Amino acid sequence: MKMKAIILSAGEGSRMRPLTLTKPKTMLPVAGKPIMQYNIESLRDNGIKDILLIVRYKKEMVQDYFGDGSKFGVNISYKVQKDFLGTANAISYGKDFIEDSIIVLNGDIILDDEIINELIEKYNNVKPDTLMLLTEVEDPSAFGVVEIEDCNIKSIVEKPKKEEAPSNLVNAGIYVFNKDIFDKIDKTELSQRGEYEITDSVTMQIEDGKTVLGHKTNKDWIDVGRPWELLEVNEELISHLKTEIKGKVEEGAHIHGEVFLDEGSIIRAGVYIEGNVYIGKDCDIGPNSYIRGNSYFGDNVHVGNAVEIKNSIVMENTNVSHLSYVGDSVIGSNCNIAAGTNIANLRFDNKSVKTKIKNQMIDSGRRKFGSIIGDSVKTGINSSFSPGVKVGHNSTIGSGVLLYDDVPSDTRILVKQDYIIQKKKAKKE
Repeated sequence: MKMKAIILSAGEGSRMRPLTLTKPKTMLPVAGKPIMQYNIESLRDNGIKDILLIVRYKKEMVQDYFGDGSKFGVNISYKVQKDFLGTANAISYGKDFIEDSIIVLNGDIILDDEIINELIEKYNNVKPDTLMLLTEVEDPSAFGVVEIEDCNIKSIVEKPKKEEAPSNLVNAGIYVFNKDIFDKIDKTELSQRGEYEITDSVTMQIEDGKTVLGHKTNKDWIDVGRPWELLEVNEELISHLKTEIKGKVEEGAHIHGEVFLDEGSIIRAGVYIEGNVYIGKDCDIGPNSYIRGNSYFGDNVHVGNAVEIKNSIVMENTNVSHLSYVGDSVIGSNCNIAAGTNIANLRFDNKSVKTKIKNQMIDSGRRKFGSIIGDSVKTGINSSFSPGVKVGHNSTIGSGVLLYDDVPSDTRILVKQDYIIQKKKAKKE
């Protein structure tokens, strides 16, 4: 019987706010496609055509985009997870979908195509009850760490102290299961977090003497969990871009590096592009703008005169007006970035930039990291953004504002300015 696949896409991805206030994390675009599309295409290219998507948060956006899967060369069906009760609960919706074996992965990861091929080959050769993808990390304390012997997983330890970890091999969250896993899921109890954990189900298999194997991969695997990781995966994917010009490049534009220019788009005279850049449909770039490497523009993006954009994601229907600078940032859909807006990406002390996630300041590890701006945000002329700042959905940043802290959604920030009004003396004739 043929192998099928389950992709988990029910959650919001709260660590990615404000970007996920208006779209699921799996639908955030990188290098021209939603994150989850890369996984669907990887499965397809490895011969897996029957895919079940587990959805809930803003499910209509996922269903409208992927439909029945026919335009992507696959067969997609959907199940709606009723409550956010953990990965085991989400996977349980595939009980009637599985025939012989099933590959399960999260929709918010980007992985090398060869990883799927490696897993399928190993599973078909050995036929274990469960095959778990493993990857090696320097500090395993934030992951589920496996104790392994001759490829057999003996135990899974969740988030141990670094010095107490049984190995530096961690669970990458991609599995191949046979039907036995659903029996174990039925017996799995709620964890301390109030969720049904798939690692608890797998642990039950180990205790029951089932064959649970680990497969270590050295191929690229990126978990897109935090805003700067969206930039990192965009950098990785755009680095493989090949030039394809479907739109128009005016005489006097200069292109150095690979550029994808989609239909209906124009690069105007005086634009200087340096490094690989992806430009979607119906975009208008320039004139006289400087577009630097690893930048991605969604459909219908307008970039005005004398704008500089570096290593950034600008989503569809957004305008970046003249004389603005955008560095190492993510700007959502339907935004208007007014003339003279400066989005800074570098601290005075050159230290790595921190940003607030779930009310905690987290070090991004990036020396250059700008702002994360949600959908439908408007800025006023000559507004400025400090590195690491986030702006919520549908907020407005007024003219002349120097923003150094996060802004919630549906908020307006204005500068109160005092004027000195003086009467000028009349000139003597």
